[in-house]
Amino acid sequence: MSHVDLKVVLLGKEYGGKTSLVERYLYDRFDASTPYQNTIGAAYGAKQIAVRNRRITLGIWDTAGSERYEAMSRIYYRGAGAAIVCFDLTDRESYQKAKFWVSELRKHEEKCQIFLCGTKNDLIKEEGRYRAISYHDVLEYADEIGAKMFETSSKTGEGIGIMDCSRTLLPNCKRLHRIYGNTTKQTRSKF
Repeated sequence: MSHVDLKVVLLGKEYGGKTSLVERYLYDRFDASTPYQNTIGAAYGAKQIAVRNRRITLGIWDTAGSERYEAMSRIYYRGAGAAIVCFDLTDRESYQKAKFWVSELRKHEEKCQIFLCGTKNDLIKEEGRYRAISYHDVLEYADEIGAKMFETSSKTGEGIGIMDCSRTLLPNCKRLHRIYGNTTKQTRSKF
């Protein structure tokens, strides 16, 4: 798909669940037996969804979480209409890194709508792992920065609808305002 209506970027610490989230959303799959592989640079996928009886194409960029690729990630979130900032609910350090990415987005992409995504909820619910970040703390932070907050599990599919962020975002997205106006002309996110 060469035409993209909304550029969505995933940011967060390595091992934070970004790639698994994208895999579940795009292909409805999760393979726990696959060993972890670092994303190098970024991976790209696209998906069409229906919003208000129109077909919208999301261009989804899964960025590398490793610190050595931080500077490169800025290239991928340039022009993004939405950012899903991921953190592992069982890893406090990953939540701190999410706050770093929010700060970066605010500096460089002020109009980008931010979604906070707590990943690996299944580890808490099914395996009884310790929840490192309080739900209420994240909700308070989300309110403070004007973001929406979701908790997900790529393993079970819980909360994967966050990836349809455009259903919430598009009616208010200035980059795509014409989609909902009287004209049929569509505005594209810049890459």
